[in-house]
Amino acid sequence: MNTIINVIIALIVFSAIIFFHELGHFLLAKKNGIYVNEFAVGMGPTLVSYTRKETKYSIKLIPMGGYCMMLGEDEDVQDEHSFSTKPVWARISVVIAGPLFNFILAFLLSIVLISFVGYDSPQISDFSEKSAAKEAGLQIGDVITSYNGHRIYNYREILVYNQFNQSGGEVTLTVSRDGKEQEYRFQPTKTESGYVMGIYSGARQKGNFFTVIKYSALELRYYIKTTFLSLQYLVTGRLGLNNLSGPVGIVSMMSDTIDEAKESAEGNTSLAIINVVLNMVNFCILLSANLGVMNLLPLPALDGGRTLMLLVEAFFKKKMSADKEALVNTIGFMLLLGLMVIVMFQDIFKIIK
Repeated sequence: MNTIINVIIALIVFSAIIFFHELGHFLLAKKNGIYVNEFAVGMGPTLVSYTRKETKYSIKLIPMGGYCMMLGEDEDVQDEHSFSTKPVWARISVVIAGPLFNFILAFLLSIVLISFVGYDSPQISDFSEKSAAKEAGLQIGDVITSYNGHRIYNYREILVYNQFNQSGGEVTLTVSRDGKEQEYRFQPTKTESGYVMGIYSGARQKGNFFTVIKYSALELRYYIKTTFLSLQYLVTGRLGLNNLSGPVGIVSMMSDTIDEAKESAEGNTSLAIINVVLNMVNFCILLSANLGVMNLLPLPALDGGRTLMLLVEAFFKKKMSADKEALVNTIGFMLLLGLMVIVMFQDIFKIIK
């Protein structure tokens, strides 16, 4: 029963993120005078719907996905309210509005999260036994400001960079101590789980309104940055397809996180609810930022691919025919669908194991 409830919560989170993405397309379409034929949340058969003016609003059976179907989106329709007849920059604004709204959602939720729990400061609070960082001269209270030349704003960035530095190469940390910056170089220690620096930082700090806004923006920056880093390592082969997770894997992780959040409350129902909500907010930030970045990739069928074709149109002053654009998007969609199927089966096998 608990598992079913966890899955329902996870699907609601997914639906909320996709709803906000499609809402971006919807609002900018309306702003530019484009008719939206249907605005749907979910996929599959329609559960409930109603029509207002030219738009049908629908809730579908399967709470995964959604869409904003615009007049003339995939074909040339000679109508003043058609997507295809609007100026190129108006069409670009409609296309990129989806990913942009994902970033806005991630930022707003970051404000909520950091207001409650604070931000994870990159200040060293302790060292492990035989810590390479401690032996190099770092001290408790040092604030790490740079990892191998990469600017650091929160502790998780250090963990991510170190996770990707599993070749065991030398690490250069810049720290702020007593108002002055100092640089330390050392070799991480090899363990069964990989190369570790032996640094701990469990301190979450709270601040005033401006601090919350600043670190909410940095929270969004962190998730965008780690998404790009993951893509970079996938393309270069440093990460394999087995490191990818699709909807099935993500729902499984969210379900496990909900169980852990409940257990950490130790029977306190109110605390359990708060823990679950905050953990789901954190997942929303992660998934929304990821969805925004992935949709901006210049690949056919994605918002980034469509934006690229529109930019080419704006540059050459020549519009691609609707048939050719539809063909390119269809091919891209089929390739992405194939990848999703592979990842889905991979996620299922992981769960079975």
